[in-house]
Amino acid sequence: MSRGKLAGIVAIGLAFLTARASRGGDDNWPAFRGPTGMGYTTETHLPITWGGPKQENVRWKSPLVGQGHASPVVWGTRLFVCTARWPDSVREREKVIPEHHVLCYDTRQGKLLWDTLVPPGPWVRNDFRSGPGGGYAAPTPPTDGKLLYCAFGSAVLAALDFQGKIAWRKEFIPYSFDVTVGSSPILYQDTLLMAFEMTQPKDSKVIAYDKRTGTVRWEAKLSTMLFGHSTPLVINVKGKPQMLVAAGGLPSVPDAIRSLDPATGKTLWWCWGSGESSSPAYGAGIVYFDSGRGGPGVAVDPTGSGDVTATHIKWKVSTGGGISSPLVIGDCVYRLYDSGVLKCWQAATGKEVYAKRLEGISTTWASPIVDPNGTIFFANAGKSYVIKAGPECKILASNDLGDGSHPSPAVAGGRMFLVGAKNVYCIGKERQ
Repeated sequence: MSRGKLAGIVAIGLAFLTARASRGGDDNWPAFRGPTGMGYTTETHLPITWGGPKQENVRWKSPLVGQGHASPVVWGTRLFVCTARWPDSVREREKVIPEHHVLCYDTRQGKLLWDTLVPPGPWVRNDFRSGPGGGYAAPTPPTDGKLLYCAFGSAVLAALDFQGKIAWRKEFIPYSFDVTVGSSPILYQDTLLMAFEMTQPKDSKVIAYDKRTGTVRWEAKLSTMLFGHSTPLVINVKGKPQMLVAAGGLPSVPDAIRSLDPATGKTLWWCWGSGESSSPAYGAGIVYFDSGRGGPGVAVDPTGSGDVTATHIKWKVSTGGGISSPLVIGDCVYRLYDSGVLKCWQAATGKEVYAKRLEGISTTWASPIVDPNGTIFFANAGKSYVIKAGPECKILASNDLGDGSHPSPAVAGGRMFLVGAKNVYCIGKERQ
């Protein structure tokens, strides 16, 4: 690895040490893709190997109640995950809304502490292309250490306290989503932000809820944007926050990504491209985004205002399908596709550095994480890969727990937590 690349990776590590300090320490992984929403961890001693005949570095595993592909979150000694479950008596799932489970495990031993049922919303779904749980349990629940905020595919949003009691509950109508509710809610200051990216553009919007009461603080219409499932990302650009919302359906459209003021919902800028399933990434002075369903990948400078298509696009590439989210590490962008091919581009130019197939990886839906040393974990409870960031695809390890599913990993307290189809796993070294 060149000195420039290594310096970039170290800079990322230092930046997110600061972020960690402001968000409760490294014992917490409070949202989809962690404290930053971009897949960065400050942990430096995660094992690169796990599983196998001796179940190496598997600290514990615990049965999963229900199914889904919501990713786990961690606060202190508590791990949370949302699932859906049909009773065994149900024969026609397309006619019955499943139970909505919110599960809380002790991170130290894997004991299930409580299992709360959230009353479902009004949407009975009949399109189960979105995987385990029929897409009813896709969004990842964020937490602020006091409440946990859960969205389910029946069009319902609920806040639970750490004892599993429901603090408030909201149904969202209309619900003209494509296939399912895929976007995860995110927290910003004292609000919970939820992007509703609909097949009927007139229904598309972002709503800011008071996180304590569920009262609507503000609503921003996105009536020119097409549908999407990506989770918004809040970034800091020149000392000011921006909320990035990618929702362009399947074609290329004039406003596939839109930057909003997360405090008010006011639009700051927008850009041409494709945005549907994959969340954006930010680093090295660019926002990189693509559809996750093919089409163009676009790198845009986020310092503009209004329509920045003609002025701030830095480069474009042709992409394949890949629901997982990209990573910016140092001066490179890393992107995994449905084919199992990992591509790396120069962040400044879009020039391809390499393309390498990760043979037999169990899922390309789970989003990767990276530590300050540039170790990238394409981790799930099935076949996973660990690689080293740099000008070549250096594979450090391949691991398999035999329980493949789609949730992204969570990292906290020196350990990694994986949700499989049947179990929840804690991965960590014998001594931290």
